[in-house]
Amino acid sequence: MPSQRSTTADKFIVDRRKPHRNSDVARAVRKTRDRLSQQVGNPDFDRELLKLHARAMLGGAIIVPLLVLATAATGLFAGVGKAIGIWALFILICYAIVVFMARRVDRTEAAELNPLQTHRDFLIGHFLCGLGWAWFAWLGCDACQVDQFQLTKAVVLLLAMAATAITASSLRGALLATFAVPVAAYAYAAARQWMPVELIMAGLLIVSLPFFAYVARRLNRSSLMLLSFRSEKDALIAELDTAKSMSDEARRRAEDANLAKSRFLASMSHELRTPLNAILGFSEVMANEVLGPMSNPTYRDYARDVHESGQHLLDLINEILDLSRIEAGRYQLNEEPMMLLSVVEDCCHMMELKARNKDIRIVQDFESALPRLFADERAVRQIALNLLSNAIKFTGSGGEIRVRVGWTAGGGQYLSVKDNGPGIPEDEIPVVLSAFGQGSIAIKSAEQGTGLGLPIVQSLLAMHGGEFELHSKLREGTEAIAIFPLSRVMEELPALPTRAVAARRR
Repeated sequence: MPSQRSTTADKFIVDRRKPHRNSDVARAVRKTRDRLSQQVGNPDFDRELLKLHARAMLGGAIIVPLLVLATAATGLFAGVGKAIGIWALFILICYAIVVFMARRVDRTEAAELNPLQTHRDFLIGHFLCGLGWAWFAWLGCDACQVDQFQLTKAVVLLLAMAATAITASSLRGALLATFAVPVAAYAYAAARQWMPVELIMAGLLIVSLPFFAYVARRLNRSSLMLLSFRSEKDALIAELDTAKSMSDEARRRAEDANLAKSRFLASMSHELRTPLNAILGFSEVMANEVLGPMSNPTYRDYARDVHESGQHLLDLINEILDLSRIEAGRYQLNEEPMMLLSVVEDCCHMMELKARNKDIRIVQDFESALPRLFADERAVRQIALNLLSNAIKFTGSGGEIRVRVGWTAGGGQYLSVKDNGPGIPEDEIPVVLSAFGQGSIAIKSAEQGTGLGLPIVQSLLAMHGGEFELHSKLREGTEAIAIFPLSRVMEELPALPTRAVAARRR
């Protein structure tokens, strides 16, 4: 069945009657957040990038020093001299300074960092390391083969550039600050000697520097995107927390309202029923002229109107109380074996007089030999009476109501009440099935009703595990079907033989 949803806005929480406005606001907030999170100059992301660079330098602090030590050891073994040892000491001191700065940044809270100052300090440290690599590019070796030594220097510079492009990608400009001077120094030295190998390696270094700079820039953008995704995740978590708090507040308000409603109904049911009983009793005595005839017949008609109005009000109170108990889960089913055929037949006899007054014929079409149901007889009787009352109410004079009881395809039992009245428009069926809902035909015909009959039928059937179906077409009629599941059908037990019963008793 179509589910109903309240369209009333909760002014204390959020106005859901303007979905277009809420969606526009949410879209604007999301667009602003994305623009701020992906902006390069965002101070918060600059701090996070500096923290990432510090962690990368600490994690890869051993890579470049190992390359420097291996290069120095190889140079000493090849006979370069003490100059390469002094170079190794100088560049190790420079990298130690950078690592010390990275450790200090890593231990500092991101909010306490000065992005511009820290970025400048890191670039100065990398520039000092670049001076060390420029010294290495300028080193010569008279005692060893020139071609091999120059080739070795180019390979070492390429390895150092690759390692720096990876580890220092989070710091913009770190690669150029470190290797722009060394590459220029190597190219100048190669141009002075004008050797083919040196020129080729110089060209390779010159081409490799922008390539590694491009790689470092792509890695930097990836880090920035990861930070923006993390910021988006944090924002979504914050929104979920806000929505959860709003939901908890709405649930608390709903529970308080439900409790207040239950208390009101519990206290007012007695207060309303007591004077209504007096009104019904006295108006019935006056209408039937129990204590003597009334000289004015208009007073007798007024007494009947008072009795009918009081009876209608009492029915309304009873239906509201039944629906509130069902919704609150306080409606207790008194389940026992019962015959659906017998209950529906009794209800048809009860409504026969009301149907005859409107010249409506009730046709009973019952299947024979239906087993018993394990259900609440009072609830089943209320279901049948509500469906028959609705059919009689909206069927015109001279109409026909067909009541059927039988098997369902799944082995359950069903009750069908079909009339040939005006029918219900398809778009009004959800309205009719909602609490206090009435269709346009009921409003035009000014039929008295509370709009709670079908919701009560649905709720009672749901408590029995059954289903309710409503089919209607304009100018053809309406059919209401109450279905009880197979689990409610009780199988007939075979009778025990007399001898077996006697033997069991002995």
